[in-house]
Amino acid sequence: MRYLGLDYGTKTVGLAVSDRTGFLASNYGVIRYSDTSEIFKELERIIKDEKIEAFVLGYPKNMNNTEGERCEKTKEFKEMLERRTGLNVILWDERLTTVSADKHMMESGIRREDRKKFVDEIAAVFILQGYLDYLAMHPEK
Repeated sequence: MRYLGLDYGTKTVGLAVSDRTGFLASNYGVIRYSDTSEIFKELERIIKDEKIEAFVLGYPKNMNNTEGERCEKTKEFKEMLERRTGLNVILWDERLTTVSADKHMMESGIRREDRKKFVDEIAAVFILQGYLDYLAMHPEK
């Protein structure tokens, strides 16, 4: 199955795509938007071009496992995404993915001023890879 990982933010959506075997996530870019219609226009193109069969959407729970305003916005986006595309959307805990993405970029030698450009798509890779690893460990799912 081919998945598209999403790190949904207030101004950008980080993107990651799985390989055809569903084993490895790779960065795919960022959608910058001012209106959600811009997101859906780009996602419709990606679904067609990459033959996407499902989404893995980062779910931004608080560190104490509570759900705040961003979780509500994410659930609303999930519902719109399912309605607009007809594809399944899996919510995946994204706690610490941005921190992990930033640490990864630091270790890779990416300059601080350049990290902001890449953090959303790398966070999307961490979200999607986490889900793919879970599937590999639980093949019955």
